[in-house]
Amino acid sequence: MSDTDFGFERVPEDAKRGRVRQVFDQVAPRYDLMNDLMSLGVHRLWKAFAVMLARVRPGERVLDVASGSGDLAKALARRAGPQGEVWITDINYRMLARGRDRLLDAGCLLPAAQCDAERLPFADAHFDCVTVAFGLRNMTHKPAALAEMTRVLRPGGRLLVLEFSRVWAPLEKPYDWYSLKVLPWIGERVAGDRQAYRYLAESIRRHPPQAELAAMMRDAGLADVEYFNLSAGVAAVHRGRKLG
Repeated sequence: MSDTDFGFERVPEDAKRGRVRQVFDQVAPRYDLMNDLMSLGVHRLWKAFAVMLARVRPGERVLDVASGSGDLAKALARRAGPQGEVWITDINYRMLARGRDRLLDAGCLLPAAQCDAERLPFADAHFDCVTVAFGLRNMTHKPAALAEMTRVLRPGGRLLVLEFSRVWAPLEKPYDWYSLKVLPWIGERVAGDRQAYRYLAESIRRHPPQAELAAMMRDAGLADVEYFNLSAGVAAVHRGRKLG
């Protein structure tokens, strides 16, 4: 069994999934509050931009992978309309349940599936659009997950990846200080878990930078791959289209 990254640690591949599940079990109750605190609310603008780039039309089928608390799915469902089909999925039950409950509170009833993004339980070429926001970097085998998301897209369908990325070089030092020192401190004070937020900050450093992720998407079978830096590269949206 090979090793893989868990933040700055190296752990056996079969251990990572459990470690990541434990992190999100811990952060689920304060997930939305912490997102607002960590990004000063800017994550909402990043998600709105990703939804705009997805260009979902009424009646389309959409899959939101690693849905978390459901922000993206709710906006996508509005665009797909009552004739559309928007699925929410997450490998972590507590996060999926939180997202489902928040969507129900907003009057949005969507089908949900707890599943691994590396083995999606959907037919080939079923969806017009697949999205994943802040979930890809936690996946053990990113190429396998990208290949699965591409598999379930119809020819011409779009894949959107919103993820933390490589910040503009002049901002690296202050960004490292904030994310590696301040964020775990906030996590301890607000969510009661310093280590979970240290992992989340470290996982960003292990995630492929913009150009490398774009190449991985092309290798998965996507064309016209492009990316858009947000907030000087703190995050980026990648978009590609399935050939066929």
